[in-house]
Amino acid sequence: MTTDVAPSTSRWSRGVVLAVSTLAVVVVAWWSIELVDTYVLDDRLQGNGIVPRERRGLDGILWAPFLHSDVGHLISNTFPFLVLSGLIMIRGFWRWVMITVIGLIGGGLLTWVFGGSGNHIGASGVIFAYFGALLGAAFFERRPAALAPALVALMLYTTMLIGLVPQDRISWEGHLAGFVCGIAASKLLAQRRTRPDPDADVDRIFGGQQPWLES
Repeated sequence: MTTDVAPSTSRWSRGVVLAVSTLAVVVVAWWSIELVDTYVLDDRLQGNGIVPRERRGLDGILWAPFLHSDVGHLISNTFPFLVLSGLIMIRGFWRWVMITVIGLIGGGLLTWVFGGSGNHIGASGVIFAYFGALLGAAFFERRPAALAPALVALMLYTTMLIGLVPQDRISWEGHLAGFVCGIAASKLLAQRRTRPDPDADVDRIFGGQQPWLES
């Protein structure tokens, strides 16, 4: 038994390092860009966000999540990003990657097509995709592995739902687009419920793959 546990522990450790490193790189990139833009470039980078239905704003789909209006805006996105990402990564790093890509590209395209006039910036759309993915997984799968993270997300960030309500000077369209894409991603990634298999549970605990590395 000891020869099985060691490799599993090693895989778990590598998964944790990969997850923490990835989130750290993203957050450092956000803060570096914001500080340089604020104190060196006089906020010129902010003009590269999503400008709905204009060709010049199409590439903003990729840049918008890295641009914020000010440090306060960035702080308000940093902590939900870390918490909700962590809740998703518990079920697999590549699950987080897929939800991120779907939220970023899909949510960005929907914002470009349906968003109100103006320049949409910030990572809120992707963060709402995480929130939608967690709630969607609980609805579509109805299993403890999906229900527990969704419950934690609801307890911590229920007030996020206010961001889906139309408001002035808030990209609620981007929030809604990300939220919808997150739910769609959860449906795409939903795992079917199967009858419990005690032997499979034992193997998963003592010798199987750890969830950080599952796809």
